[in-house]
Amino acid sequence: MLGAMVPRILGLGSGIIVARILGKEGFGEFGIIQSTLGMFGIFAGFSAGVTATKYIAEFRNKDRQRAGQILSLCIIVAILTGFLMTIVLMILGPWLCSYTLAAPHLKGALRLSALTLLLGAVTGCETGILAGFEAFKSIARINVITGVLSFPIMIACVYLGGLYGAFLGLIVINLIGLLLNHLALHAEIKGSGMSMGFKDCYKEWPILLKFSLPTVLSTLVVVPINWACTAMLVNQPNGYAEMGIFNAANQWFMALLLLPIVMGQTVLPILSERLAVGDKVSCTKILSFSIKINSFVIMPLVLIGCVTSQFIMRFYGTSFADSWPTLIVVLLTGGLLAIQTPVGHIIAASGRMWIGWLMNSGWALVFLGLNTILIKEGALGLALARGGAYAIHAIWTFAYAYLVIQKSKGNFLNNV
Repeated sequence: MLGAMVPRILGLGSGIIVARILGKEGFGEFGIIQSTLGMFGIFAGFSAGVTATKYIAEFRNKDRQRAGQILSLCIIVAILTGFLMTIVLMILGPWLCSYTLAAPHLKGALRLSALTLLLGAVTGCETGILAGFEAFKSIARINVITGVLSFPIMIACVYLGGLYGAFLGLIVINLIGLLLNHLALHAEIKGSGMSMGFKDCYKEWPILLKFSLPTVLSTLVVVPINWACTAMLVNQPNGYAEMGIFNAANQWFMALLLLPIVMGQTVLPILSERLAVGDKVSCTKILSFSIKINSFVIMPLVLIGCVTSQFIMRFYGTSFADSWPTLIVVLLTGGLLAIQTPVGHIIAASGRMWIGWLMNSGWALVFLGLNTILIKEGALGLALARGGAYAIHAIWTFAYAYLVIQKSKGNFLNNV
């Protein structure tokens, strides 16, 4: 938790300074490029990190040879897909900027930012492998080091190079994270007595169809819809200024999801290992604990954030101050998502990713429909559309969780 908090808090601080340097429209341009990176990042890595976490946790003790083969396959997939998506974005970047984002002047920045796809894909895969080994202390140390270094690097790069400097800073930060992850992973593999299985890793390709593909498809109906809705926003009158407002508020949305993300990194390998031995009682206890912790920690933060929303937005600059209603909606949405996130962990750990894909598809359709109606309200309309979609998503998510828990031996409902 500490390892995740340090970079996130420093990231919020640097984000505020970056927003003040770039201004509302410049920060909006930064946000839409990051959103575009997220869309292409779905395929850059092919969910190799999550796949590695689940299967290495499952096999590292009972079948080390197979675990080594899966590890090697995930690394190869991350490198190949990351490189491919980097090239694709560099080629499509000018067209996207001219005909989709209404900002031809951003094509150079978008091409530069494409390098983060390859770096992020490999880094994410290695982090997933470390999580599969339950090397949480190593992950924490890496997060703290990169978080501390990223603060001065990002601010210096933006101050000297503006928008281009921002993405140059991201590239440098990703390179540092990649190096630290590589060193930690090498030490972990050596200490476990496991050997890499590049020669025979092709034998494990079925897990790509069983787990990686539905995981990618589940993300595919989330990230592109997010991107499409933000693209709709920037094409509205004063669109990039509104995008700057949404980007500022969305930083706090991501901050609220810190705890669920950290819990997911620790809970997913543990759930995978417990499900592998048929321990449903422990699984229900872990799920109950995750929901309780997320609720007790996140909801007070949401309340405090809503009360101080105008003060928070003023930090980004006086032009942001009147946009506090957008922050309130974003905070409430983050709180709702934080509570329901643990259900996704049990879906992933049990390998039911096609169910996850169906749920996310429903969310995507609702979000897109609501956004079409509300987008004329600018950043607030986008925030309301996403919040409404997650509220409806929560209904079928918890209904599914209820059905799953009813079939288990744990007394989950009484615990909650």
